[in-house]
Amino acid sequence: MNIEIKNNASETVIEIAGRLDTTTAPALDKAIREDIGDTENLVLDIKDLEYISSAGLRVLLSAQKQMQKIGSMKVINVCEAIMEVFEMTGFADVLVIE
Repeated sequence: MNIEIKNNASETVIEIAGRLDTTTAPALDKAIREDIGDTENLVLDIKDLEYISSAGLRVLLSAQKQMQKIGSMKVINVCEAIMEVFEMTGFADVLVIE
């Protein structure tokens, strides 16, 4: 998995590519917890995400809860396969997806 973080004044964009699974989820969790700073808006760009496991879903849920306290979070560029996972797990109703 590759993670690229772009910070500006009030928004942080995290681009995620590859597989978000048990092995890689801790790296994303750490990046979200430590590298977003005082951002008010978190954007997860997952256009190059190929796979997400339950461990990856837990990281997204944790990030959503964290951001609800200080701002907002949205997930963008969701491919059909990942959207199917979001819909089957109910995450499509929990996350803001564009």
